[in-house]
Formats: sequence, C-alpha cells, structure tokens
Amino acid sequence: MLDPPEHDRKRRLVTRQFGPPHTPQMIDDMKSELTHIVNDLIDRMQDRSRIDIVDDFAYPFPVTVICRLLGVPEEDEPRFHVWADAIVASLDPLPQDDDEQPTMDETQARREIEQYMGELIQSRRDQPGDDMLSRLISDESGDGHLSPTELTSTSILLLIAGHETTVNLMANGWLTLSRNPGVLERLRNEPGLVVPLVEELLRFEPPVQFLANRTALADISLDDVTIPKGSIVNLLLAAGNRDPEQFADPDQFIPDRTDNRHFGFGNGIHYCFGAPLARLEVQIALDALARRLVNPQLVLDPPPYRQNALLRGPRHLHVDIDGIQA
Repeated sequence: MLDPPEHDRKRRLVTRQFGPPHTPQMIDDMKSELTHIVNDLIDRMQDRSRIDIVDDFAYPFPVTVICRLLGVPEEDEPRFHVWADAIVASLDPLPQDDDEQPTMDETQARREIEQYMGELIQSRRDQPGDDMLSRLISDESGDGHLSPTELTSTSILLLIAGHETTVNLMANGWLTLSRNPGVLERLRNEPGLVVPLVEELLRFEPPVQFLANRTALADISLDDVTIPKGSIVNLLLAAGNRDPEQFADPDQFIPDRTDNRHFGFGNGIHYCFGAPLARLEVQIALDALARRLVNPQLVLDPPPYRQNALLRGPRHLHVDIDGIQA
C-alpha cells in the first residue's frame, strides 16, 4: 500500500531474501524439495477412495513451504491457520454468511499473530538460523534495516499471502482440469504443458479477483467516462483477464494459449514478488496430481466456495479416486 521511494526500499529489502532478481537460483533450487513434499502428501492418500483436494493437499503444501522458508515451526501451523482465516475474512468488502465462519475476530487474530511473530523474530535475533526471517533481521545492504514493526508486519504478510492465494490457485486449477477431462489427459501425456496451463489458470480462474481502494492521482479518461482525481478505484483484475479486446475466446480455457498477458499476479511496481514460487508450486502440484490420481471424479460440481468476494476458491473439493499411482 506504499508509494515510492519508501515502497521501493522495503521491497528491495524483502525481495533480496526471497528470490529473483537478487537470488535468481533460489526458487529453481527448491524443485526437488517441493516435489518431495507434494509426493509425500499424495502418498498419505493411499488406501482412501475419497479425498479433499483443499484440506488434504492444496492447503498443507504451500503452508509447509512458507513455514520452512520463513523459519516458522511447522507444529505452530494450526495456530496461524485460525489467525489467517480471520484476517482474510476481514478483507472481504462484501461479507456474506458462511457455514465455516472464522472462530476468531480480526482484532484478536491480529493481536495474537503480531505477538507470535514478535516473539519469533526475537528468538531469531538471539539464535539466527538458515531461514528468511533470520536473513531479513541481519541484512546489511545499503537500504538500511527493517524496523521491528516493519519486520513483524512483513513477516505476517509473507506468512499469509505465501499460502492463501496459492491454495486457491491449486484448487481452482484442479476443478478446471476436472471440468476439462481432455486437458487433464493431455497434461498426463505432455508434462511440459503444465507451464502455459498454469498461466492460463491465472487468467481464467485467478485467486485474487480485484484490488480495492486505490486512489486516482489525476483525472483519468476511459472511453466516455472521466474518473476524477482523488476518487477511490477498484481494479477488477478478473474482468480484465477476460477482456475480449485482449484475449481471443476469453471465456474458454485454452491451456496452451499464447501471448497470455494476464493480471493474475497484478502489474507494475506492486507485482507479486512471490510469483516465481507460486508458479513453481502449482506446476509441480498439478503435474503430480494428474499423474498419480487414478480415475479422479468430482463428488460435487459446483463445490462449496469460500464466501469471499476478493479471494476466489473452493472451500472444499471432494474427489473420488480408484487409487494412487506409484
């Protein structure tokens, strides 16, 4: 939510520890570890005939990854799951009734997660580890240091944003593949297809539907409409991703679509710097599910969705299977 130059300073401090462009091999070097986590989660589904793609797979995978990256003890995951649910629910500008309401209100969740991260940061100051949080604390670049408040808020952002949107993208991806069995069969036989396929998912079923509460810095004329300077603007990313002037057959899922300049990760100076990791996670996840699930069939279509206008994804995605391929 910041503007330059303060935005640029803080972004450099964080992205230096997160991957490209400062550490270009960091994400690529994680392929083996990510593949191991994915296959371990699928192996746990052995001897089951029904699975929940969300609870059994799409949630625990990115949570495990971001915990290891940041240095958050994995056994603490149930605690920040509750906090993340409450905070994410508060981002919805159009809240609706939900059968699975957060068990905690936003104020309490923010207070508790701030206390938790503050204590974790202090422990890393006392005993640094080989994790991103320790590196953020000890960074000696020319951009200075993140203050204690900045460290806490940034680590909370990374912890929540590092899994919430990826969970939805994986679940949306499997749902889309299930609705397009011909594409699913292609993916099984053409592993390289997963790269453009994930880009098409980011266009066709993006987890983030819009960006809210931006301010027009000048009068902006679009067609016959003028947005006055100072107006609050909501950017409908999902609508832009289906602009017929930009995309041929915009309402069709085309896995090898070319020139796919979508808004799945935003654009400009606020472009998601976690994009390389999210892309790799979803590519590995969908490839493994396609290869290893035997005769997967959706139990309910449409599935129950999270009641959140901002973040789109199934609450649960139950699938019947005949087994797990080795």
